[in-house]
Amino acid sequence: MAGVYISWPFCAQKCTYCNFASGVFPRELEQQYLDALTREIRSTIWGWTPQTVYLGGGTPASMDSAALDGLLGLIPGRAWAEATIEAAPGAISRDHAQAWVRSGLNRVSLGVQSFVETELRRTGRKHTAANVAQDVAMLRSEGFSEINIDLIAGLPDQTARGWAASLDQLESLDVPHVSVYMLEVDEDSRLGKELLLGGVRYGAMDVPGEQQIVECYEQAVDRLAEMGLHRYEISNFARPGSESLHNLKYWQLEPYYGFGADAHSFDGRLRWQNVESPSEYVSTPDPRLSSVEAILAEERFFVGLRLMRGIQPTPDEWSEHRAVIDQFVADGLLATDGQTLRLTPRGILLSNEVFEEFIHA
Repeated sequence: MAGVYISWPFCAQKCTYCNFASGVFPRELEQQYLDALTREIRSTIWGWTPQTVYLGGGTPASMDSAALDGLLGLIPGRAWAEATIEAAPGAISRDHAQAWVRSGLNRVSLGVQSFVETELRRTGRKHTAANVAQDVAMLRSEGFSEINIDLIAGLPDQTARGWAASLDQLESLDVPHVSVYMLEVDEDSRLGKELLLGGVRYGAMDVPGEQQIVECYEQAVDRLAEMGLHRYEISNFARPGSESLHNLKYWQLEPYYGFGADAHSFDGRLRWQNVESPSEYVSTPDPRLSSVEAILAEERFFVGLRLMRGIQPTPDEWSEHRAVIDQFVADGLLATDGQTLRLTPRGILLSNEVFEEFIHA
C-alpha cells in the first residue's frame, strides 16, 4: 500500500516540546512554499498509485482550502483509501471540515497533547478541553468517523492526577484512535535541549521523572484497552479497523513519497530526505538530498518490531541474530514462538536499546 506525505511546516506558535522542522515563519514564505510544493509534486514520475495521503507539519489545517484542494488534485488516486490531515484543536471551522471532505480527506488527527490547562499553557498550546470536544463533535457531524487524538506523557507540571483527568476526558470523546507518546528528550526541541543542559526554561524543572512518565504510559495502555483501543504499535492504539493505514506503511517498509521541507521518501530500495529548512526548500531547484540504499534486512527488525504483532524472521535472519535474540529472550525483552518475534511489555519500555542491538548486530 503506497502513500504520500506532504509537509506543511507553518505554525501559529512553536510548542516547547516540538522537535519537528516546523515553526513560525514570515507570511510571504507560505505562497513561495506552496509554489515549490506544486513544482515538486508535478515533477514526480509516479511508479505506483498512492492509496494513502497524510498532511503533517506544522499545521496543515491552516492551509487555504482552495490551495489544499489544488495540491491534492496533483496526486493520483483520489479518492484514496485513507487521507489524513493534522489539525490544532480550537483552530478549525465547519467550513474547513466541509472543504476537506470535498478534497477527499477522510481522517483528522488532533494534536491535543493534554486536556489539562496548566500543562497546555506551559507548552505554548492555546486550546482547552472544551475546544477539543467541540471539534470532535463538529468533525463527526461533517462525516469524519476516523479521528485521532495525540497525548504526551511527560509534559511540564504533569501529575498522576492530571494524567488521569486527561484519560477521563479522552474516554468521554469515544474516538477510535489515540497516539500516546512519551516526551522525547533531544536537542531538536527547546524543552528537550533545556533538559539536556540542566536548565530551567520552558518548565524543564517541572518535567516528571522517568519512572512517573513510564507509569503514565502504562496507565494509558490499560485505560485505552478498557475503552476498546488496543495497542497495535508502541505509541498507537485503535479499535479494529481504525488503525492508521498510512503510518502502518512505515513499519511495514512499504513505499511512499514525501513532499516539502524535511520530508522523507522510500521507493522500496532507496531512501532520501528533502532539505530541512522551508526557506532553503523554496530556493533549491531540487530539494532532495542524496539517496541512500536501505538495508532492509536490518531495518525490518527495528521498524517491524514496533508493531505488537512482531515480525517473522527468515531462517537466515534467525541464524544471523541468534545470539542477540537469545539474550533478549532470556532478559525478558523479546518473546518468540519459534516463528514470530515480538517485544514483551518490558521490551516495549526498553525498545530503543533492543533496536540498537539489531542495527549493530
